[in-house]
Amino acid sequence: MDNRALTRAFKLAAQLMELHDENPFKIRAMEGTATALDALGFPVAEVERAGLPDRTGLSKTAAAKVAELLDTGTFSDLQRLLETTPPGVVEMLGIKGIGPKKIRSLWRELGLETIEQLREAAETDQVSKLKGFGKKTQDSILEALEFAGQSKGKLLYPQAEKLGDELTQLLRDGLKTEQVAVAGEVRRRLETIEFVCLVAATDKPAKAHELLNATAGLMPDPRRSGPFAWRGTASESGTQVEVLLVQPEDFTTEVFLHSAAEAHLSELLPSSPIANSTLRQWARREKFQQEEALYEKAGLQFIVPELREGLGEIALAAEKKLPHLLEDDDLRGSLHNHSTYSDGNHSIREMATWLRDHGYEYLGLCDHSQAAHYANGLGVERIRQQHQEIDQLNAELAPFRIFKGIESDILGDGSLDYSSEVLASFDFIVASVHSNLKMDEAKATNRLLRAIENPYTTMLGHPTGRLLLRRQGYPINYKAVIDACAQHNVIIEINANPWRLDLDWRWVRYALDQGVQLSINPDAHHTNGYEDMRYGVLMGRKGHLTKEMTFNAKSVEEVAAYFEARKANITPPLEYKQSLFE
Repeated sequence: MDNRALTRAFKLAAQLMELHDENPFKIRAMEGTATALDALGFPVAEVERAGLPDRTGLSKTAAAKVAELLDTGTFSDLQRLLETTPPGVVEMLGIKGIGPKKIRSLWRELGLETIEQLREAAETDQVSKLKGFGKKTQDSILEALEFAGQSKGKLLYPQAEKLGDELTQLLRDGLKTEQVAVAGEVRRRLETIEFVCLVAATDKPAKAHELLNATAGLMPDPRRSGPFAWRGTASESGTQVEVLLVQPEDFTTEVFLHSAAEAHLSELLPSSPIANSTLRQWARREKFQQEEALYEKAGLQFIVPELREGLGEIALAAEKKLPHLLEDDDLRGSLHNHSTYSDGNHSIREMATWLRDHGYEYLGLCDHSQAAHYANGLGVERIRQQHQEIDQLNAELAPFRIFKGIESDILGDGSLDYSSEVLASFDFIVASVHSNLKMDEAKATNRLLRAIENPYTTMLGHPTGRLLLRRQGYPINYKAVIDACAQHNVIIEINANPWRLDLDWRWVRYALDQGVQLSINPDAHHTNGYEDMRYGVLMGRKGHLTKEMTFNAKSVEEVAAYFEARKANITPPLEYKQSLFE
């Protein structure tokens, strides 16, 4: 079990204890264990069990629970709670917007033990009559249930990619072939995945069926399967899995045909040697050893899988105008990151040296602002302390540089957290919405527009506040927001956290057309969060993002000059208030 799985287990135990109205001190202890595990920067599973208290800082009692969880997959308190709680009630704990106390009322007072029963009770107006609920809460529950229903059976991209890679290795080893590839939605790099599709070349399809049928975590569906196609679901997530079994000479063609949207395959080709032909027809016309050869034969520039959506890429490929897309190695720094000053798990030094040691040139530190009480947001005195520490680290780590930033909350009226004189003390400002998320499109858009117009806003953070498969974002007028960023020279982040991936890739190309720079921001709260930048790059590529239009592909000198020039253009000229920082 990795640290995140351990953390989830202790958080669930705390929720269940609250659900059963157990001792508040024990609940806090369970939450404290979860927080401590989440903050650790090394794999707890690799620690000798006897050394857990010393290495983790946990009490002997908490460390014993962790050891039990690592060795058995559960621990006594969690198992006891799960055995005394209906599975459907445990499932209710995952509903956004209602906590364990409200779920206890639904369970104890209305006798609701399944999600289906909860939905029916809300639809028949029973929930609103419970003390502490009301019509607004009932509507929120229905909305959350509808969103959860739409998300059921889906995985985030990294989860689906991991499943696809594991199945690829299974089939390569079992069938003794290298001709196994992930296709479908995963190869097109969609942000959420409903179908995990693989193509495997073999002349022994029955052997493949045996392997997949015997694999733990997969549930075969014989009714949907056939001799040359295994179909089923991943047991834990309910995600559909399809493995197509083909002859070796057909492998490249079948991978291609299952790695593009229907609109891409069926669009008439403007420059094809054969009139009124499509890519699907070319793929069926002859056997290809490489996808590049197929596109060349069809008169097109090669189109990478993540662009195969039928959104104008074929016309660009016909004119040889597809751009050279952003690559992981193009990124030279990481902006929008958190430290232990707010809700991060690693110190500024740890966050900076990790980037330096991995070849990056700069860190943009953006801890939460004072309005974010829940995230230990920074008051003015702590800003002063942080800036002093950054100055010391910059002197020590040069030429690596730490830029002084803040993730300033966009308040309800669209203003930024902090006064102008405090905002002026930072190198750059990431402006984000974190509170009062229940807004209609007009209110949400106007709130963002006012923040974008603020001269101190350098960058707009996660524009819709969405959490994929968990929470819909607030509705915004994308064109109005992007146009405003173009007008006021505000960068938009692609928040690379796999739960966000916000700005949505479908609007990246429009932003580029308006001349808006984008920044691949991991929103990292610990050093392993930097790995998320890869997912931001993938989403940027889907929207035709290039190195030239990616802000954090600039050198440290270019970024410093940009920040300085932007601050110099604010009228009146920026001056530090010495009383704030001395």
